Amino acid sequence: MTDHSIPVSRRIAENKSYLASELAVKQNFDIIELELEYNGIEMALYMVDGFVKDQAMTQIQRELDHLPSSKEKSRVIQSLITSRIPYVELDTSTDLNEVVNQVLSGPAALVVDGEDEVILIDTREYPVRSLEEPQTEQVVRGSKDGFVETIIFNTALTRRRIRDRNLRMEYQRVGKRSLTDVSISYIADIADEKMVDRIRKGVQDISSDGLPMADKTVEEYLFGQYVNPYPLVRYTERPDTAAVHLLEGHVLIYVDGSPTVMIVPCTFWHHLQHAEEYRQKPIVGTMHRLVRYISVFVSLFLLPLWFIFAADLLSPPEYIDYLGVEKEGKVPLISQFIIAEVGIEMLRMAAIHTPSALATALGIIAAILIGQISIEVGLFSYEVVLYLAVAAIGSYATPSYELSLANRIWRFLFLLAAAVFGAPGFTAAVTVWFIFLVTLRPAGVPYLWPLLPFSAADLGDIFKRKPIPLKKKRPSVTGTKDPDRTARG
Repeated sequence: MTDHSIPVSRRIAENKSYLASELAVKQNFDIIELELEYNGIEMALYMVDGFVKDQAMTQIQRELDHLPSSKEKSRVIQSLITSRIPYVELDTSTDLNEVVNQVLSGPAALVVDGEDEVILIDTREYPVRSLEEPQTEQVVRGSKDGFVETIIFNTALTRRRIRDRNLRMEYQRVGKRSLTDVSISYIADIADEKMVDRIRKGVQDISSDGLPMADKTVEEYLFGQYVNPYPLVRYTERPDTAAVHLLEGHVLIYVDGSPTVMIVPCTFWHHLQHAEEYRQKPIVGTMHRLVRYISVFVSLFLLPLWFIFAADLLSPPEYIDYLGVEKEGKVPLISQFIIAEVGIEMLRMAAIHTPSALATALGIIAAILIGQISIEVGLFSYEVVLYLAVAAIGSYATPSYELSLANRIWRFLFLLAAAVFGAPGFTAAVTVWFIFLVTLRPAGVPYLWPLLPFSAADLGDIFKRKPIPLKKKRPSVTGTKDPDRTARG
């Protein structure tokens, strides 16, 4: 690849030779080189088939047919831009290397003989699916549109909800070979400048040939911590959720090719909130939030606690002395849990790769042929299947898919610690887990805020859904420059 600047020559033959070589016109069937001549002026048009709008390019060629001769116009480029090319998004470049990058990104390049500039016509029209409600963030009532894989559509969906003149959409190109479009979005008079600068510099410092996994690759470059299973950013596919976080002082990162947007900074509690809570009355939203919290913590601690009591590692209190295994299986209890945990993970992976038409059949196989028969032959006990099912439901009740996977890993570690070291081992594992979360500071923000460090003013918003008219202050954790949410005159 060529990184240095290549100036545009006034001789069109030299420009055509360089562009044809760098774009490999003869080797790529989808790279179009169209040689043109209008009123004695030689031109060449370069574009990627499938990216440009055919109707727009056809109309532009019609207009070029009315171009005055070169004897009457000393500045053909200026005439083309101001009066001949009927399109909104026009730009020029004096660097042939930049022209190559632009053509591969989607715009068309018009080379004109005798001119040391190339006209870039952004007529790109990426293939895109229709706007649909995200499957992982569905709501009963509310908007049904979601982000798609095209960055310009995603930024437009956000601007539709926030028409503030201070909303910024900064553009960067990342990846030496992929040249992926990345946008950093924030509200200038709300977001913390240090946070914006930190993210901006982090994106600029990404050194990679491409972003094959889009936003996930960006997260790994920005925050590292490859062994840590917990998500350090919040992902959302809902434009309304993204807009809410912008108004709270967060920074968004859009990556072309991904239907999800990253929200920075985030805490543990951000992953437990859902848009459905704000589509219902505050008391109903609070109930949903509390039930969700219970579900998440049940998914973490129910299995290891029941194992401790069932395996007689600790005597249960009298009011729950009924806990235990009525009929033990032929396999040790901890082995049953390990086999069942691996089985549930296999089922989850199978569900992802199974066509929707066969999903019902997969459920029947898992529930009847595997679950029921394994109990009857003595492989599993009824209690193991029951409590594992409850824990699995708690995992699926977690709004954040990434958080549920992380909790599943820690649940497995809690089980192993309880099996090897008993109740003290479980207590030690939970302590290590808690200390680990306390020490996490993604983007410099404490992961367990406002629990630690404690903030009484913000803690109430974590456990209850506060009525919107009463939310007059933005969360202090974002370091916002304008903490007041009341409307300004």
